[in-house]
Amino acid sequence: MESMVPASFGRHRKIMPFEPGAADSVEALRAKAREKAAALNQHALGYGALAEAEWATAGIAAPDLPAMRSYRLERIRGELKRRGYAGALLYDPINIRYATDSTNMQLWVAHNPTRHCFVAAEGPVVLFDYFSCEHLSDHSGVVDEVRPAVSFMYMYGGELSENRARRWAAGIADLVREHGGGNGRITVDHLNPEGVAELARLGVSVGNGEAVMEQARLIKSPDEILCMRRAIVACEAAMGEMEAALKPGISENGLWAELHRGNIARGGDWIETRLLASGPRTNPWFQECSSRTIEAGDLVAFDTDLIGPYGFCADLSRTFLCGDSEPSEEQRWLYRTAADQIAFNTALMQPGTSFRELVERSKNPPDDCFPARYGVLYHGVGLADEYPTLPHAADWTADTPDGVLEPGMVLCVESYIGRLGGHEGVKLEEQILITATGNEKLSHFPLDPRLNAR
Repeated sequence: MESMVPASFGRHRKIMPFEPGAADSVEALRAKAREKAAALNQHALGYGALAEAEWATAGIAAPDLPAMRSYRLERIRGELKRRGYAGALLYDPINIRYATDSTNMQLWVAHNPTRHCFVAAEGPVVLFDYFSCEHLSDHSGVVDEVRPAVSFMYMYGGELSENRARRWAAGIADLVREHGGGNGRITVDHLNPEGVAELARLGVSVGNGEAVMEQARLIKSPDEILCMRRAIVACEAAMGEMEAALKPGISENGLWAELHRGNIARGGDWIETRLLASGPRTNPWFQECSSRTIEAGDLVAFDTDLIGPYGFCADLSRTFLCGDSEPSEEQRWLYRTAADQIAFNTALMQPGTSFRELVERSKNPPDDCFPARYGVLYHGVGLADEYPTLPHAADWTADTPDGVLEPGMVLCVESYIGRLGGHEGVKLEEQILITATGNEKLSHFPLDPRLNAR
């Protein structure tokens, strides 16, 4: 990829002298620093030769990112207007990414609320970013203003956190008054109770931001699907590197590290879980990755839960057989049963089908495996796992929401097959796009022919 860095940013470029106390010197240097940093931002530089070559081989066109960003803002604003809100205040880094396509210390800010964003239903997008991070959203074209974030978390405010919360709330209330058209209702995804109380004191009421954002994120644009296809190609390339590294004697942690390495090498972000297990640790499911040494003949099951290029999730599961020996009949039965369940349930995923109908028609694990079943049959996926989550019919309750499959939705279809009290289990999962005429499987990593043999 051709460099986007201006020639004036060469390492030997001479810069103007810094004069302490001279405001024009400070501001000019600050502007130059921001311009340089914005041009060198990871999103401006792109994903590199490795990822680009794999996407070219797969024949996946580049997404129109400006169009995608505009689409997302329209989705958010449409949902805000439909629900009667003046704006959305977002703290979840996934939601901030959706609204601004900018990132900053994603995992850190997920549990340290030091970055937030306000999206007006009729007005600007204002990003409150971490100290000296103004340059991190200059590439996006949808952020109208960047302000320093005021954090009232205890780590910063201690016993004076309430004072900081008042200062924070004053800034948010000013935005709502300026751009709300007299509407004091906003939606917030995550907020501590003192923040809610301070906004209420200033006449701003808070609604459920998760509902707004999950509905906004539900239907993907064609450019988002291109991004997701690319993220899956990157993930599956890393899965291939994992499979090549799987030899008797490697530890679970060592094998799992291959997926992390492959994701980062292709510009991906992170992996949300540690779901890789081998041999007897595959049953029951949800053992976290460990130091156990993988032995010849072991099943090795994993769930990628991977946030890859463009911030899109590639949520795929596979089960490998370690070594060159033939699998046992029990291993083949577990694998074929899981593969059959996935294939049957994928075929049911048709536009216009209700969630309840889909669940009631779905294939369940056999009776001796049903008590150890996976927690869901299907779940939405986009920038992360998303709404809806569809349980087995036996787990449907009065407070399970119904809905309808629509074109542009992407869901993962899940299977875990392991006998209750058994030695091993098999985990498989595919990522499926709902289309106008049916569905399309976005994941393509092959099933193990030894395990899937009939």
